[in-house]
Amino acid sequence: MSVRVRIFAGLFVCLAGFVAGLSITPLFIGPVLLAVALLGLAVHDVIQDRRAVLRNFPVLGHGRYLLEMIRPEISQYFIESDMNGAPFNRQQRSVVYQRAKGVLDTQPFGTQLEVNEPGYEWLVHSVLARDPAEEEPRVLIGELTCAQPYSASLLNISAMSFGSLSDHAILALNSGAARGGFAHNTGEGGVTPYHLKHGGDLIWQVGTGYFGCRTADGHFDPKGFEKTAQLEQVRMIEIKLSQGAKPGHGGILPGAKVTEEIAAIRGVPVGETVCSPPGHSAFSTPMELLEFVEDLRTLSGGKPVGFKLCVGDQGEFMSLCKAMHESGRTPDFISVDGGEGGTGAAPLEFTNRVGSPLVEGLAFVRDALVGFQLTDRVKVIATGKITNGFRMATALALGADLCYAARPMMMALGCIQARRCNSNDCPVGIATQERSLVFGLEPISKAERVRRFHRETVQSLMELIGAAGLDGPGDLKREHIFRRVDRRQVMSYAQIYPEMDPGGLLFDPVPDAFEGIWSRSGVESF
Repeated sequence: MSVRVRIFAGLFVCLAGFVAGLSITPLFIGPVLLAVALLGLAVHDVIQDRRAVLRNFPVLGHGRYLLEMIRPEISQYFIESDMNGAPFNRQQRSVVYQRAKGVLDTQPFGTQLEVNEPGYEWLVHSVLARDPAEEEPRVLIGELTCAQPYSASLLNISAMSFGSLSDHAILALNSGAARGGFAHNTGEGGVTPYHLKHGGDLIWQVGTGYFGCRTADGHFDPKGFEKTAQLEQVRMIEIKLSQGAKPGHGGILPGAKVTEEIAAIRGVPVGETVCSPPGHSAFSTPMELLEFVEDLRTLSGGKPVGFKLCVGDQGEFMSLCKAMHESGRTPDFISVDGGEGGTGAAPLEFTNRVGSPLVEGLAFVRDALVGFQLTDRVKVIATGKITNGFRMATALALGADLCYAARPMMMALGCIQARRCNSNDCPVGIATQERSLVFGLEPISKAERVRRFHRETVQSLMELIGAAGLDGPGDLKREHIFRRVDRRQVMSYAQIYPEMDPGGLLFDPVPDAFEGIWSRSGVESF
């Protein structure tokens, strides 16, 4: 029995008891009126669609908002995290919520950050600041290699699968993407009816478990892939090599979440925890990976194909770049995830201590592509705590062409960071398959919040670009972002991460910083 049903049952019992008591003494009139009022409040909470906590926990859920009234700074003051691993705490949710709800997101009393502390970052502005562009620029992916290139938004929904998220959450995310004109990454759980219902553009992620294109023994199924990849709504395909939350570890879907529906979609047993393999079985060398990319591009009818990774051994990525140069085969995009990213369940050691942070990983990937003169064919997508326009600006300055966001999109749906994602009892119905909790998340209103958050965040990016006196996202460079490295020293990204000269890895000798990486890389093996 759900909490919601228990609350109603308790209120009805109390009301019946108090009404019966009226026959004994008029003193019960007060309790009767109180019970009626509480029952009316419970009905109101269940009917309203703005707050999932109240829909799932009528009457009781008001306690959360009462605490926020007592300590408003908990939810109103926005403390921005950096890209070096600072926690995405509950204070950060305020701006996401404000933008998603269409509430004024300006803040009084100046900077809420410790500007003299190491790690503080800022954008250099210009005296000749400009008005932001009226329309969001788009990024064309696969122009040189694909029959069906994709014009992508600067900000898109990062990979979160059906299974880890509820069907209502998937419906809301995809509807928001359709309304706002941006893409929705399916995550590795496959393309489902909930991804297709509202017509939002999809980036189909193919993970090591090959869900949605899987043979009975767990290997890649070309025919199954071809059938789904040629759906009009599927715009791009992303091969997941690794993810920021747990690089080197396969995806995890707790058994409590594996319903009959999800088991049928993924081709796995009902109620058993699903652990994807740590690596792919369809390829094992750089050349084989590029051949796999080429095969998927053909099977999809000429749609852009890329891969996602959290940078680990830099020599392995250098091997990929060498293979691209030697074979002439390239992915259409590379999604770079930071070790600080991730919304799903992961072992603590992997979450905290495995994988390069986004800044370092992104700078390295961009420099390697520039060094092999591959940037005209390969677009770079940045993901890993991309929470606002400034974080988008830092990613673009380091060399990304566009961005993904996961956690802010969940918060736009109403995530309160209860951190119950892996236990199947998410109180707001986002990361659960428990039907009584999924009820609380109303997809239609939440879809509008997702659309609004996307629009406001991209607009904030464009305003920052204008403040720097630049024409567009492509003009952001590493010299535009500064970081305090210690109490006495400030450096630009250009100083911290010196840029590679175009073609700088095609001639001897290679730059000193890449000499060791170069020597341990080769096209025949990772």
